Amino acid sequence: MSIYVVQPEKLIEAIAEKLREFPEIEAPEGSKFWKTAFFKELAPLDSESFWHVRCASILRKIKRLGPIGVNKLRKLYGGRNRGGSGRNHSAKGSGKIIRVALQQLEKAKLIENKAKKGRIITPEGTSLLESTAYNILRQKS
Repeated sequence: MSIYVVQPEKLIEAIAEKLREFPEIEAPEGSKFWKTAFFKELAPLDSESFWHVRCASILRKIKRLGPIGVNKLRKLYGGRNRGGSGRNHSAKGSGKIIRVALQQLEKAKLIENKAKKGRIITPEGTSLLESTAYNILRQKS
């Protein structure tokens, strides 16, 4: 079943629940205090599930856009830097959060590093995404 048929929010939420079962994927110590980008004022409000949701979102983006690197993911998770009375400028998201999440997804064998190209999804990662999408569609009907 294709991941493009299911609403992204529902798919990411369901994958985040499945990623909790992987022992390799857990929030680093102190991550509940990290901001997701330098232009943010506060850390995520839902700090308990933030890490698994971000890993699920990264996994979905790698499936859609892969091979993809850290810098491109930083741009995708970026936003606008509001500089007071000046104009807004685009800013990148946190590289450490993305890097650590990618390393954990690699340990879980859901993605792999393709030399000089970026990360790509493995057959196990594709299976996880598509089976989750299929289960969501079955529950709907």
